[in-house]
Amino acid sequence: MKKVMTYAVFAALVLTTPASATFARFGYQTVALSNTVFEVIPRGRTDIDGYWCAASDFARRTLGASWQQRIYVKRGYGPSEATGRRTAVQFSLTAPETVQQQSSGVFSAGFQPGFSMSVSAANGRCTARPIFD
Repeated sequence: MKKVMTYAVFAALVLTTPASATFARFGYQTVALSNTVFEVIPRGRTDIDGYWCAASDFARRTLGASWQQRIYVKRGYGPSEATGRRTAVQFSLTAPETVQQQSSGVFSAGFQPGFSMSVSAANGRCTARPIFD
């Protein structure tokens, strides 16, 4: 009986997940909204480094982006268009029409539309661990 329930839960998860969705490291879900725009949706942790790590992973593995390709924040925190979850961040591989001045520092607070970093730099955030879990 336990085995049947496990299979039923797994089947329900597979059937309710959009076809273009992937699950990146640290439990973030990524969903393509178009050929260049995708959402990163947290499934547990919500630290900034995790969003960038998932964006890098999706851009590289799914969209075939190079390590030098820039990933841009299209829309900061907001509801997910793909899943309806309360919090998601949208990223794009194409630059928005108006790009905001970027900070030269290592730390950034939140996600400002137009902010960008390379796939390589975003991937470097995969090893960062939040101070408070």
